[in-house]
Amino acid sequence: MEQFASGLKEHYYGKGDVIVYRLRRDGQVPDGMSPMFGANVLMLVYGGSFWPTYAMGDNTGLIATDSMKNFIQRETLGFTGRGFEDYCRYLGQKFLDLYPQVEGVQVTAEEIPYAAIGGPALVPSGPDRAHARMELTRDRTIEVTSGIRGFKLLRLGGSTFYGFLRDEYTTLPDIRNRALHMWLDLKWSYTSPELAFTDGRISAHARRIVTDVFQTFVSGSIQQMIYKIGTTLLAGIPEIAELHLEANNRTWDTVTEQGDEIGIFTDARPPYGCLGLRLAR
Repeated sequence: MEQFASGLKEHYYGKGDVIVYRLRRDGQVPDGMSPMFGANVLMLVYGGSFWPTYAMGDNTGLIATDSMKNFIQRETLGFTGRGFEDYCRYLGQKFLDLYPQVEGVQVTAEEIPYAAIGGPALVPSGPDRAHARMELTRDRTIEVTSGIRGFKLLRLGGSTFYGFLRDEYTTLPDIRNRALHMWLDLKWSYTSPELAFTDGRISAHARRIVTDVFQTFVSGSIQQMIYKIGTTLLAGIPEIAELHLEANNRTWDTVTEQGDEIGIFTDARPPYGCLGLRLAR
């Protein structure tokens, strides 16, 4: 079931996995910007006008989900920004203006990243991808949240894990210098909704902080690593009110090593460690 910041809904409907790519084919974009904006969109709407469809099969006021898909894809031509928060607001406000029977709309957009490789050519990038979710009515913005999913981070060394509880179930040795492989997802809310709309600046800053901390901080556990990332994000981005971090320990299994100089590794076995953290100002 989908969650709404305004509370549980008696009914809602919409269209998901709406894929849209906006290409600036002449390449006329500011330095450092990509001519490709890609998004996977989920739009959900609610309102009493849609109840007859459920109760009586009366579709008189119903907006077909196929029409929603066409609206999202065609109206993206008029969106000139880069930020997914701005994009969600743009689509949501236009949809409310067009259809008076809609009481509220929630728009979620996730980045489909591509990177330039020279000239007119691009390749898929990532795997981390920005996302945003916004719920709004005609009267107010109810929620704006943002985040980045899918970080896959590898350190060659400088990560330790030792001194943990030992009993009859413990087989893991103390590790003083491991090659750490972890996945990370971030989600945050804002001290005020209007601070979310920065054309992607906050998400770009958050990306830089995550990678900077991961490459420089020597940690005694993944818990300590994500705490350091989280506190640095709060210190560096004052617009963030609350931050959720979830990490997976995907550290590779060791096949053989020659001291700390070189090693052969393979993908970790299916069970993985999952670690969550919530930080607020």
